[in-house]
Amino acid sequence: MTIKIATTDAEIERCIPAMLALRSHLTPAEAFDRIRSQQQTDGFVLAYIDTGNPDEPIPAVTGYRYLNFLYSGKTLYIDDLSTLPEARGKGYAGALVDFIIDQAQQAGCQCVSLDSGQNPARYDAHRLYLNKRFNIVSHHFKLDL
Repeated sequence: MTIKIATTDAEIERCIPAMLALRSHLTPAEAFDRIRSQQQTDGFVLAYIDTGNPDEPIPAVTGYRYLNFLYSGKTLYIDDLSTLPEARGKGYAGALVDFIIDQAQQAGCQCVSLDSGQNPARYDAHRLYLNKRFNIVSHHFKLDL
């Protein structure tokens, strides 16, 4: 198992099923277009677990970017962390979080942050974040327009 960065169309397309396990409101085409757009305009990075078998689906992905906030300084923000349902419990998400923390440290970030939905379907993810020493520090408010 290695972690790679998806840069080609083919790599991104292979990551889409794992991404849709979290972002099920998107079609595969919408997810691809958004990933490509965010890569070009926002510095979005899509990393994935490569099992070494090109015939197997990508089991887990993460999307992140670097931001600067007054309250936290240089921050690696995790937009997405998703694992295929059949691949959960195998350490893939934990490996991706460790990779992200390493990337943040190498980039001189002051913190890594993310938002996570508050419902029972996300409780396993919350346990992972807490086990990786993340703290719950705020509520996230949203106004749909």
